[in-house]
Amino acid sequence: MAFGNRSFVTEFILIGLTDQPNLQLPLFFLFLVMYMVTMTGNLSLVILIGLNSHLHTPMYFFLFNLSLIDLCYSSVFTPKMLLNFILNKNIISYTTGCMTQLYFYSFFVISECYVLMSMAYDRYVAICNPLSYNIAMSPKICSYLMLGSYLMAFSGAMAHTGCMLRLTFCDANTINHYFCDILPVMQLSCTSTYVNELEVFVVVGINILVRSMTIFISYGFILSSIFHIKPKEGRSKAFSTCSSHIIAVSLFFGSGAFMYLKPSSAGSMDEGKISSIFYTNVVPMMNPLIYSLRNKDVKVALRITLSRWKLW
Repeated sequence: MAFGNRSFVTEFILIGLTDQPNLQLPLFFLFLVMYMVTMTGNLSLVILIGLNSHLHTPMYFFLFNLSLIDLCYSSVFTPKMLLNFILNKNIISYTTGCMTQLYFYSFFVISECYVLMSMAYDRYVAICNPLSYNIAMSPKICSYLMLGSYLMAFSGAMAHTGCMLRLTFCDANTINHYFCDILPVMQLSCTSTYVNELEVFVVVGINILVRSMTIFISYGFILSSIFHIKPKEGRSKAFSTCSSHIIAVSLFFGSGAFMYLKPSSAGSMDEGKISSIFYTNVVPMMNPLIYSLRNKDVKVALRITLSRWKLW
């Protein structure tokens, strides 16, 4: 039987973040501001890195891709989330709406996992093996790392969406979330979800646990090397940079693990909605601030770009 004929449901209703009427308008403006900050910050980084040749290095190549992913990532669900705050009933179609949103959400979130891992590897080589940096992080290797990231994201997104399309949805069509996330949609199925739960555990386990462990081990070696740096200024600068990166990575992977790697229930779904705000809204907004505000290269690039615009 074809995937499209397996479901009796043609559309879903998104409950949203909360069903309390007095909170709808304040939350609308809060998340609208967050979305505007996210788009402005990430788009600014993409433009700055693209226009300034001195930022065409491996670290900024990965940061360029991270910002590009966050731009697309936020746009997958935030506009629909904002609509939910001002509409009485937020309806999304089953195939062209919900499954498409699920696919692109999965693609961009898995891409971010691998880009963050590549960035951690870049910092590890730069600090722990600086003499081999130009060889280990050559343009060819950086391109392969990014290609591998997107291929893994494509395969993971296809696995999530393909497994979801095999389920049958009979009568229940109210999703207890503000977008078509995997677990809330899965709960509505009137057929067995054992295969889906196993697939989520394996794919998410690989993408969250394995990647986060790899990243934290890399930063463990980095911190160990930092403590052996003799000049106090160099040590404090390196530690400051790495600590901000660790905070961003912890928020992203920690909130993702809380959502996906625990037993699901109605209560946990409500908790999951809160935790998902961190990896869907807060982290994409924070990334440009964490990776640029304390970075002299980005500040110099911003001054150069602004001076060029003034001359025009």
